[in-house]
Amino acid sequence: MPSYNTHLTALENCAIQFAQSPAFRVPLIDPDTKHILRWQTITYSQFNADVKHFARYWTSKLSEAGVPSRSVVGLWIGGMTYVDVLHIYSIARAGYIPQLFSLRLPNPDVIFELLAKSNGRALIFDTTFNVPAASSGVSTHMATDVRGVPVDDSVSLPSVVREVEGDETVIIFHTSGSTSGRPKLVPCSYRWLDMALYKSAQCTVPQNPKRQDVTVWMGSMCHIGQTFMFSGFMQHGSCTIQPTSQAFPTSELMDMVTRCNLNRLVQFPPFLAAHIRASRQNPKLLAILQGLDEIFYSGMLLPNDDEEWMAKNGLKVVNCFGSTECGAMMLAKGVRSPLQPMEGVHYGFFPTTSESESDGHQNANNRMLELVILSDSRDCPDPSLRASDGHFHTGDLFIEVSPGRYVSRGRDDDWIKSENSLRCDTKAIEDNVRMTCADLISECIVVGAGRPSPALFVEAKDEGRDAETLKKTIIRRTRHFHSRRYLHEQITQPKFIVVVPKGTLPRTASKGNIRRKAVEDLFKSQLDIIYGVAC
Repeated sequence: MPSYNTHLTALENCAIQFAQSPAFRVPLIDPDTKHILRWQTITYSQFNADVKHFARYWTSKLSEAGVPSRSVVGLWIGGMTYVDVLHIYSIARAGYIPQLFSLRLPNPDVIFELLAKSNGRALIFDTTFNVPAASSGVSTHMATDVRGVPVDDSVSLPSVVREVEGDETVIIFHTSGSTSGRPKLVPCSYRWLDMALYKSAQCTVPQNPKRQDVTVWMGSMCHIGQTFMFSGFMQHGSCTIQPTSQAFPTSELMDMVTRCNLNRLVQFPPFLAAHIRASRQNPKLLAILQGLDEIFYSGMLLPNDDEEWMAKNGLKVVNCFGSTECGAMMLAKGVRSPLQPMEGVHYGFFPTTSESESDGHQNANNRMLELVILSDSRDCPDPSLRASDGHFHTGDLFIEVSPGRYVSRGRDDDWIKSENSLRCDTKAIEDNVRMTCADLISECIVVGAGRPSPALFVEAKDEGRDAETLKKTIIRRTRHFHSRRYLHEQITQPKFIVVVPKGTLPRTASKGNIRRKAVEDLFKSQLDIIYGVAC
């Protein structure tokens, strides 16, 4: 049987090749002022040693709990800290299969249901949660920092190089949106991970091989975006900065450049847009952005005016198109440049006859094409996620502007993406509102693309009904439905419901369907107020 490259083999190689190079820069915070006193350096050799230390700790703990090797072990953690990385990597290093849950999925019932679907035997959870001892053979453990806890160095760890079947599962993610009340499992095989490492290395090639690249956390390591990017940067011996939050302020970005030599900014568009907006009034910040070797973003498009500003001011931009199921799929270098599939993949772009909601771009010369990951492409997701034809249909639409070069035209479904590029099933929310509140509303639609969470617009049946009372009733009737969903999918406060008169929401001329994008545009100012965006 063949052996495959994994994140663990990459780490072993880095611990030899880049032993004393910084792998991480971690902020040390003044407890009184909350300011960053300094950025602590953690080398690749220390990172590898810490992973082995944690692996021996978890081997002992899980063995005592009767959890056999190669079992699925859930990790319900934030994924935004160095210690979180140690937990994730060490569980794999100890010979288990990590199943990753982020804190954005806050319902323990859903966590245990997903663990049961993968036959998980243990759950390691963030210290902010109070998880009771579980039944059904799942042992629970707190994800504490055990760097200072003595472990038995004689505890043996499996080899990082293993001869395995290519379709054997090595790690499990989840779709970033809920379907039927919970996310779907995304099992990742050794063959898939090997290809993911190959693609991530393409995304992170150093601009200057004589200088170490320094980048920053993109999002939670419990989601594919940061896991993918980190594995790429690690293969090149780059350094990753741990920010104080995913939406770190512009002042922190400038500090990272000054004290940590950050030269490659990696962010989701809504967070990047905040720095772009600030650079319009801050010449020093603009100069810093212009001096970066690369500004890499993924998940959704930037607003047109931000793209124009970046192009006008010569910012060096790379746009990546990807997904949880596939990782990165296409890259575009330069503002508004077409996307091109990555090296080594096998994709199809097939015409679709379905009507794309409020698209406005389709004509005789620009056919809508759906991106399909063909079954023989090494990054084709697990068979459980594929269609009946054996391929993975992404639902993402493109037009081909020149041979092999594509421009995104959104999705052919009812999903939107939140500010951190996590997906939200708007149709499921709308269907639940229609089912539970049919006596109160005539129509509804969910919006919130690029926002922290969705907002619900409803047309009331009785225009004389008090709007605030109607909002509270909707919240009460839909509370159980939302309790099982990711935080970025939930509508749990009345302020995120907007009541409008019947017939107010813009509709298509042909079928009378409410146009989601048109609602976003028409009520943009009101949405900005709801989400507290500075106008």
